[in-house]
Amino acid sequence: MSLPRLCLAMILALSGVAVVAICLGETPLTLAQYAQALAHPASPPGEVLWSIRAPRVLVAALVGAALGLSGATMQGLLRNPLADPGVLGVSAVSGLGAALAISMGLAVLPGAIELAALAGALVAGALVVVLAARFREPEALILFGVALSALGGALTALVFNLSPSPVATAEVMAWLMGSVQNRDALDALRALVPMTIGAILCARAGRGLRMLTLGEEVARMSGLPMARLRVQAVAGSALLTGAAVAAAGVIGFVGLAAPHLVRALVRDDPKRLLWPSALAGALLLVLADLAARVIPTEQELKLGVVTALFGAPAFALLAWRASRSWRS
Repeated sequence: MSLPRLCLAMILALSGVAVVAICLGETPLTLAQYAQALAHPASPPGEVLWSIRAPRVLVAALVGAALGLSGATMQGLLRNPLADPGVLGVSAVSGLGAALAISMGLAVLPGAIELAALAGALVAGALVVVLAARFREPEALILFGVALSALGGALTALVFNLSPSPVATAEVMAWLMGSVQNRDALDALRALVPMTIGAILCARAGRGLRMLTLGEEVARMSGLPMARLRVQAVAGSALLTGAAVAAAGVIGFVGLAAPHLVRALVRDDPKRLLWPSALAGALLLVLADLAARVIPTEQELKLGVVTALFGAPAFALLAWRASRSWRS
């Protein structure tokens, strides 16, 4: 399937799922209420659809697209199908920034937690960018990312340990589990700016990611500026991941699985994989958030929990099928 046709099909699928996600929710509406919401957006049913559900779906789609695109970029740069946005440690340090803001009582300030999470991501991303510019080996990036993730996790655990109140501890835990609940259009706008910059950087790295499939030595001999490629890919992925964590907390699996869902359709071309992965990530997260809302539980499930519960078995099935093809 050609790339434009694949992207068009996925956009149509995402649009259909988004409409369903806006229409369905914990509070059921009648046909008359849907008509009222369409005719009078300021009516109570209109507030439910356009002020509560629609921004939530939009943020979920943006976060999923950012994670999917970041995952595809990292898998192409590191030439490792198991790489994901968290491999650089950006997610862990971004979550640490949010945890510090919550424990310091800054949650009462609008946008403070999101800014703290994005600041943590930028700090981690800057460290990784410096490393990417100095070292050629992808293993060095992976090892540094593992160390940074461990440090971020340890410091976050320290925040839990020294939290001034059980309420703050519960808020930190809720944030780290991920959610797009109570998000509005302003949250989507805040996330869109760094996500756009990150997406541009990843797109500029696309041609280089394709050349890397021939091997780093061949890519370098062809005149590809490897240092610039690594900086663009790492900086773009860090911005995308940080903006996603700032908007919705820490959400796993999506960045790892989304590229695998469409990889066969683009013939393992890292450049062609980028935008389908973004659309697949958006589709996955909108579906996961819809499941979190409609599954009958006393307390709404967190988005990170839903993606792990439903995504891990699905990814295990994909891995099993891939291993069968490798053996053959």
